[in-house]
Amino acid sequence: MTAVEIGGVAFLILFVLLAIRVPIGVAMMAVGFGGYAAIAGLNPALNTLKTIAYERYSSYTFSIVPLFLLMGEFATIGGISQALFKAANTWLGHRRGGIAMAAIGACAGFGAIAGSSLATAATMAQVALPEMRRYGYSGALATGTLAAGGTLGILIPPSIVLVIYAILAEQNIAKLFAAAFIPGILAAIGYMIAIAIYVRLYPDDAKVTERQSYAVRFRSLLDIWPVLVIFLLVIGGIYLGIFTPTEAAAVGAFGTGMLAFFRKKLNWQSFTLSIFNTAKATAMIFLIVLGAELINRFLVVTRLPRFLADSISSWQVTPIVIMIVILIIYLLLGCVMDSLSMILLTIPIFFPIVMGLDFGLTAEETAIWFGIMTLVVVEVGLITPPVGLNVFIINSMAKDVPMMESFRGVLPFLISDLIRIALLVAFPAITLAALWWFF
Repeated sequence: MTAVEIGGVAFLILFVLLAIRVPIGVAMMAVGFGGYAAIAGLNPALNTLKTIAYERYSSYTFSIVPLFLLMGEFATIGGISQALFKAANTWLGHRRGGIAMAAIGACAGFGAIAGSSLATAATMAQVALPEMRRYGYSGALATGTLAAGGTLGILIPPSIVLVIYAILAEQNIAKLFAAAFIPGILAAIGYMIAIAIYVRLYPDDAKVTERQSYAVRFRSLLDIWPVLVIFLLVIGGIYLGIFTPTEAAAVGAFGTGMLAFFRKKLNWQSFTLSIFNTAKATAMIFLIVLGAELINRFLVVTRLPRFLADSISSWQVTPIVIMIVILIIYLLLGCVMDSLSMILLTIPIFFPIVMGLDFGLTAEETAIWFGIMTLVVVEVGLITPPVGLNVFIINSMAKDVPMMESFRGVLPFLISDLIRIALLVAFPAITLAALWWFF
């Protein structure tokens, strides 16, 4: 059996392990180590296992992960989600579908602090779901809105998944954050347009609230100014060259911690719980990263990525068609896998293929464009049947809404996502515009 064939068999074994619910990190470690040992021998495999953990985890860049996770934990404890939703609802609630639009806006704002889709979805659901149900929003619209809005957590910077991609692809984190801005804004606007169209087709699915005076509206902004300051400090500090991304994450974690403390939401018990939750999430991510690193070393030995890249290069199709095929694969994988697992498992295979294609862009621009496209499609996978992790999280919090109704509720947002993906594929300049502006 050739090395390439061993690589193909190893991936079949990996998907079998995932199908029987073996944790993704453990599955990748087992397959990566076993495959490497089968080709190079047991001693080289043990030597690789001994060194890669230190090589990967001693990287200064990796310290950004627990810091952004801690920032999200403090943001959740500090009640930032309630303030954001209240402010957005004060401005938009009087419009038909306005509470749902406010939820999207609040998800975008909270995602800019939390950096996690699942955390954004779960946190905002606690705040916005009771309000939408109280004002007569249908189960489909309420749960669909929050599931889709939660996906903004991994798209609007800072994003944990984008940080992991930057490390794997050896790209500049600040440039990736800049490139994610316009797609993130387009996502939020597209979702609001989807809501506006939906409530005109089904007017009984949403009621309106009382119009607030401008005095009340502007007063609501006073509650969220610390959030804006923290966001501008973190993101502005990066692009003005004041902080490195890791230092900015530390500043953001300190700022959200202080905000939670002054709001009297952070005590010793909640502080230790935040540290514990951060450590647990970091350990999970680092285990998956270690498994991915073993898979990567195994793939290098098999030369499977090179074989696939050469095979695809021989196709008589344009590079954009190959990109579309890769994105379709991501959409299919999104039906059964979570976002971080998809990134870690597929980037070692797809990244060399994409970098070998000519899109009329520089190598760095191609890598950044592909990273954002991957993030966008991974985001869609979070609300795609039959898994759709965000849908499951929101539905578990809305006990009276059937699962099929929740999946029906995300359909308008999926249509919006597909239109946005088509635009970003057809016009890479949309993604790269902020990159050219800032750098």
